[in-house]
Amino acid sequence: MKSMNLGWPEMIFIFMMALIIFGPKKLPEIGRQVGRALNEFKRASNEFKAQIEAEIGQLDVADVQRQILPPSRPPGGTVASGSPPAETMQPAAPASETPAAKAPDA
Repeated sequence: MKSMNLGWPEMIFIFMMALIIFGPKKLPEIGRQVGRALNEFKRASNEFKAQIEAEIGQLDVADVQRQILPPSRPPGGTVASGSPPAETMQPAAPASETPAAKAPDA
């Protein structure tokens, strides 16, 4: 497929034909209408492109969130590695009050 390369002679010919067909009074208005149409088309295509990129970005974020699993809790009755949370820690009892320090009643 050959691209459409217009040189100066072709551009001048097209301008002269438009001037003859539409006249000098209508040509500026036609130029403005064509400019507005091209501007509107460009704006719509930019909005469409931005919307597509936003959707792709949301899909990428959703995929990453599905891949990263939340931390799991250890099974009941097991000791977790590291120090326990502050609310579960109990103050240590003095050695004289611990049950192992008392003499058995036998």
